[in-house]
Formats: sequence, structure tokens, C-alpha cells
Amino acid sequence: MKNFSLIITAGGTSSRYGGENKLLVKLKDKTVIEETVSKFIDFEEINEIIISANISITDTLENMFNNPKIRIIEGGNTRQKSVYNALKFVNNEYVLIHDGARPLIRKDTIAYVLEAVLDKNAVSVMTKTTDTIKEVDEDGRIIRTIDRSKLYNTQTPQGFKTAIIKDAHEKLRDGNFTDDCSMLEYLNIPVYIVNGSYTNIKITIKSDLDFAKLYI
Repeated sequence: MKNFSLIITAGGTSSRYGGENKLLVKLKDKTVIEETVSKFIDFEEINEIIISANISITDTLENMFNNPKIRIIEGGNTRQKSVYNALKFVNNEYVLIHDGARPLIRKDTIAYVLEAVLDKNAVSVMTKTTDTIKEVDEDGRIIRTIDRSKLYNTQTPQGFKTAIIKDAHEKLRDGNFTDDCSMLEYLNIPVYIVNGSYTNIKITIKSDLDFAKLYI
């Protein structure tokens, strides 16, 4: 059995959420970050979890998680830098990267990623775009309707052979990529999809949390 590391990004300031850090808000019995971690913690293949956190909540997370599999580190001022900081602590051949604010990830989806990355080396959970997508110019005028048959919405977790994603972060460490697969795309390294669930939303604003509470 291959061993995996998991990086959970928790370095944001929740500026769009407003006021409190969204990862520390209760869904039902657990906070958002506890619910997220709970979806991964029982996978035997995942033997280390690295939470790359905003410095303002590192002490809180240290007290929250009393598990030898979990390590809390300080994140960076961008998502890319937070992941890069965490990659320095990864000890396994394969790594998953997941948003701390996606607590509704399904365990069967995680299992699919763990399996697919062994064959493909770089995979991302995605869902087919269902809305009609328009391209709009700077004046707000619709230019064209984009064919949605090949369009997908990107989610996490994303899974990688560790050497590949570490090398990408080293080469592009001065960039500001918002997800890790886009770094490989920039370097012309193939990335493959794993079909996800439309409920695997990222909590960004308070209405997202309301949806998550209903689903939980």
C-alpha cells in the first residue's frame, strides 16, 4: 500500500466571509476545519496531514487537533506560498492538496483520487459545468457564448506525485497561481480529472455556510 501525505490549506483571512475566520465556525458538532479533516483522517493510506494555517489560528488549531498524524505549520500570504511551505514537510511519494473550506468532500471522491493519482501522477476533482457561460468585454457587452461541452469547474482535493508538484512550485515560486493544477498546465505537464460532486462547495460567504449546515 502506498502512503500519502495530505496538505490542507487554511492560510486565508476570510475577508469575504466577514468578521470571524470561517474555518472556526461551527457547522453542527464540529467547526468547518474539523469537519474537513474528519473526511480524511480514517484513510489508512494518508499517514500525515499538514495544515498550512494563517498565523492567527495556529495556536487554536494546535489545541484543536491532538493526533500524531496532524502537523500545524504557518502558511504564506498567498495560497501558492502556503502550499509551498507545506510541501517542505511532505515525506511521502504522493500528496493530496485540499481546501480547508471544503468540508463537504465525499469519502468516495477521496478514494477515487487516491487510486487515480497512482496511475496519472496529477489529478483534480472537477464537475461538469452546467450553466451557459458568456464571455464579456470590459464595457459589460457580451461577446460570445462559450461551448460548455468541454468546460469543468475545478475543486479539491488535487493529487500529485510529490516530486512533480514540488518541482513545479520550485520553478514557479515567484508566481501567484490559485490552484496547483494550473502550475502543471503552465509547464505543459498533463493533469487528469476525477469526477466530483456538486455539493463539494468551498465556503466563501455566509450563504455557503448555510448550505453546508443544511447538507450536514
